Amino acid sequence: MARASAAAENAGLNGLDGTAGATNRVAYVSLHTADPGTTGANEMASCPRQAVSWNAASGGSKTNSNSLAFTNPGTSAAAYWGTWDASSGGNYSVGGALASSVTAATINIAAGQLSLSLS
Repeated sequence: MARASAAAENAGLNGLDGTAGATNRVAYVSLHTADPGTTGANEMASCPRQAVSWNAASGGSKTNSNSLAFTNPGTSAAAYWGTWDASSGGNYSVGGALASSVTAATINIAAGQLSLSLS
């Protein structure tokens, strides 16, 4: 199995958000009721995507640099998050599980709470 150095991991992660001059593939965050897989499935259509900024990668990971507030008009629980290159439609990139499932009128994600890493 091939392994990447921290420098290579950082360069790859910085390429996702356009830091390295590429197209920003992780410009928006979505919430999901179940695992989005590799396609962005199970997106909560009632919660519009939020624009996100990212800290520079360090040690093979990067975190969101701004806080996010999602309005949830329904009673669905958000359990996962995903990233996209557009506020609607567009291309899904990567996501992960929230620390815990959340059902609330407003779902807040603090700066530094979302993490992207390569391993």
